[in-house]
Amino acid sequence: MDCMGGRQVLAARRLLESALDGAPAGRDEVAAAGAVVGELGAPGRLLELVAELACGEGDPEGCARLSYRHVLGFDKLLLVDAGPRHMLRAHLWHAGAGGTGREDIHNHRSTLASHIVRGRLCMELYEARGDGGIEATRYEEFLADGSADWLLTPAGPARLRLSHTGHYAAGSTYALPAHTLHRAWCDTEAPTVTLFLETGAERRRHTDVFTAAGPHAGTVPKQPLDVPDYLAALNDLVELLRSP
Repeated sequence: MDCMGGRQVLAARRLLESALDGAPAGRDEVAAAGAVVGELGAPGRLLELVAELACGEGDPEGCARLSYRHVLGFDKLLLVDAGPRHMLRAHLWHAGAGGTGREDIHNHRSTLASHIVRGRLCMELYEARGDGGIEATRYEEFLADGSADWLLTPAGPARLRLSHTGHYAAGSTYALPAHTLHRAWCDTEAPTVTLFLETGAERRRHTDVFTAAGPHAGTVPKQPLDVPDYLAALNDLVELLRSP
């Protein structure tokens, strides 16, 4: 495998910085994030970047510590950690994974953008409302100091209204402001790959999580990948990106 001496990692960092570091917060930042993740998610370019990382280029130790297998049945693989402003990840949904259910309704700490590289993703958008709609329990979610675990603090009852449902096939991109309430899931048995970007200097201290499925545990642990498992997951992703 041609590791290319880290050129793709450097090029990705430069694109993130040049396109986003000068973007104003708000709608322009959201549009810029969508454009960048679409460009980096182009099939040939993403394959070259992941193949380079699978050779050990970049920061495999640091990226492995922030990569893990999500409880919903997909791998979250950090590709580029460009300081406090930009985190570029690949999300790999496995075919037939038993955990690929719908997420809790939530928002993020910063602007996000996602490009569907292969497969298909569904997403719902929600609005908070005073009455009617869906009954839910709201939590404030923080990252634990010194670990990647989530800490969930109950914040009372809430009601939400479904405002939009979208279906995103390969080649599609969506981008959302940090506060937007949504949930996403893979609705196909075939493997689905998305390129996911979180960006922005102004990060919220916590996210909001809403669930109608009963109380959450106060702490939800994340089990980070070790470096061999991280590199093996990247190599599997390379093979998937090369397949028809």
